[in-house]
Amino acid sequence: MSDSEPDDVLPASGARPAFNQNPHRLREISERNLEAAIGREVRNFRRQQGLTVAELAQITNLSIGMLSKIENGVTSPSLTTLQVLSHAFSVPVTAFIRRYEERREAQHVKAGDHVEIERRGTRAGHQYNLLGHIGANTSGVVVEPYLITLTTESDVFPTFQHEGLELLYMLEGEVDYRHGDQIYALKPGDSLFFDADAPHGPEVLVKLPARYLSVISYPQG
Repeated sequence: MSDSEPDDVLPASGARPAFNQNPHRLREISERNLEAAIGREVRNFRRQQGLTVAELAQITNLSIGMLSKIENGVTSPSLTTLQVLSHAFSVPVTAFIRRYEERREAQHVKAGDHVEIERRGTRAGHQYNLLGHIGANTSGVVVEPYLITLTTESDVFPTFQHEGLELLYMLEGEVDYRHGDQIYALKPGDSLFFDADAPHGPEVLVKLPARYLSVISYPQG
């Protein structure tokens, strides 16, 4: 992107934005075993403390070759070696295997089973259904997916303002939606992705009933 091109301009027609992560990539078998899990944690702790492999070797009296094999999951370190590394990083030995043992959660919500919640600013005729929730997790991000239904034209609510990012996807009806000082006309199939720290919310309920998905993400803690 050139210096003169605004940051919010989408790529030219036909061009596809490049992302660092491939969502369709499958982990190799070697990445799923315990040695690889330990190796990733050792590398992460080393980088967090700003150490090179050579500096860590000097601190622990382990060879550079051994540390490289551990970080690459080539060898299985002994308990004694893990204790040496735990002292070097000031972490418990279990810190090297915690991600390997962590359960990866999933929630399946059947139609009609989602939880209706009360949210600040909600008024009569505005229904919020939470579609799932996973609390503390390894990603460091909390995501709240809602199905929002608006059915009362005369009863509107003030704008929301909260941390994180939010994605709206319009399913039914039409709404003029405010974000900051901008108004966006949302119709079925339209989406709006925005920084939720700016005041936002339905400004005009153009065609009811209106239903849209709202997915909010923000850092844990």
